[in-house]
Amino acid sequence: MRTIYFLFTVLVLSACSSYNDVLKGDDFAAKFELANGLHEEGDYDKCIVLYEQVYQHAPKSSEGELSYYKMAKSYYEDGDYYMAGYFFGSFVQRYPYSLRNEESYFLTAMCSVNNSPKWSLDQTETYAALNAVQSFIDKYPNSPLVDSCNTIIDVLSYKLEFKDLNKVLQYSKTENFKAALAYADIFVSKYPLSIHDEEVQVLAVKNGYYLTINSIESKKKERVEETITRYRNFASEYPSSEYLTELKSLLKPWQNDYEF
Repeated sequence: MRTIYFLFTVLVLSACSSYNDVLKGDDFAAKFELANGLHEEGDYDKCIVLYEQVYQHAPKSSEGELSYYKMAKSYYEDGDYYMAGYFFGSFVQRYPYSLRNEESYFLTAMCSVNNSPKWSLDQTETYAALNAVQSFIDKYPNSPLVDSCNTIIDVLSYKLEFKDLNKVLQYSKTENFKAALAYADIFVSKYPLSIHDEEVQVLAVKNGYYLTINSIESKKKERVEETITRYRNFASEYPSSEYLTELKSLLKPWQNDYEF
């Protein structure tokens, strides 16, 4: 057992020594070759250092271009999407005629997508991701990646939609009728084709009703009329909705004064 451990230690030290020798040396072909091997092994920290040296030595060479690209790719594969996004973005600026630019633009967008947080957090990164993906589509409309981009846009858009839906649900649950009603109106206007449209319109009518009956007398008439209008619009848009009976029953106290 000690012999095996000793041999393993020797191999590790030998590998470290070899890496340090190449790192400190002037053989840039050896640096490039070792960097490629380390990249394949997933040793991203070490290969990035070597790629940086090759790039700095000959930035206009094919090896220099590839080294810069692989620095970006290494950051991406290592999950450092902020650094990867920076290097991919910088790559297309430094090498505007590179055959790797389409992929680099795409991966720049994917870095933004990967930085998009879960729906409950601030969605600034999600908006940035949507812009980045759409920019790729605009730049490469015939790319085979466009279908994937459209799917990604749908997923990101639904995340924003779900966040807005949750505002309506939470304010309704906590009986903050005014806020729930305001966010319901925003949701219906913002997402007219949403699969949640019927649900949100029902909540708008309900919150409108409860806001009205809890209002001071001087505001009741206006709010009654607004709620009745919401109900009429809902009934017109969803004439077969299973919620119509429930809503009509809720608004029954107002039936003598309004037709609906």
